[in-house]
Amino acid sequence: MTRLLAALAALVLAALPAAAAPGVAAASDLKFALDEIARAYARETGRAVRLAYGSSGNFRRQIAEGAPFELFLSADESYVLALARDGRLEDEGVLYAVGRLVLFAPEGSPVDPDKGMPGLAEQARAGRVAKLAIANPSHAPYGRAARQALEHAGAWGALEGRLVLGENVSQAAQFAASGNATAGLFAYSLTFTPAVSGKGRYALVPEAAHAPLRQRMALVKGAGEEARAFYRYLQAPAARGVFSRYGFSPPGP
Repeated sequence: MTRLLAALAALVLAALPAAAAPGVAAASDLKFALDEIARAYARETGRAVRLAYGSSGNFRRQIAEGAPFELFLSADESYVLALARDGRLEDEGVLYAVGRLVLFAPEGSPVDPDKGMPGLAEQARAGRVAKLAIANPSHAPYGRAARQALEHAGAWGALEGRLVLGENVSQAAQFAASGNATAGLFAYSLTFTPAVSGKGRYALVPEAAHAPLRQRMALVKGAGEEARAFYRYLQAPAARGVFSRYGFSPPGP
């Protein structure tokens, strides 16, 4: 499936003119923040970029197999560092943000996010959590963080058989916000979006409950000047301000 997706991406990009905007592979938790940044970039520079959103693990495999992206923004820096070690990227890139995980409950759910992960574990053991939406831990960083948080709370065993897995964190948020799950664990940044805002209650999951969601970006080897220009723009104060408004913490050391 990964090879098929990479081949399809190559065919689509090959059909575009040589001067086409560069392809950017971005983690799905960035959807609304990065869309806003790209619009501002287009207004200010007259340049456009083509944004593709999905799980960071899938993009890591696609880029390793030659998918024609020029810039990769991952929700987990380990995928960028792995591609850099394999010689697929120009360098190890830079940290651009640190993500946060939230526990979300749609209207009418018995789960109270204010009671945190211990409350979710208690409800799970009482059989009151029919479905829990998370991103697929096998390739989505927020899914992996969700699993770690559930294990930290002692709730993984009670909920493993009741998980609704999103292909990426945006899909997990949709499952929860639509009421198709009793609760969800997904990116804080997505609570600011129209699809989630006002659809339920949420609380931040303590950062100590999971590994840090250090998000890193880097240029793919052979990236053109248009991709380089957008890469520089993403590191400027205006773009960092947008990330901050969508709940991302500034990158640390």
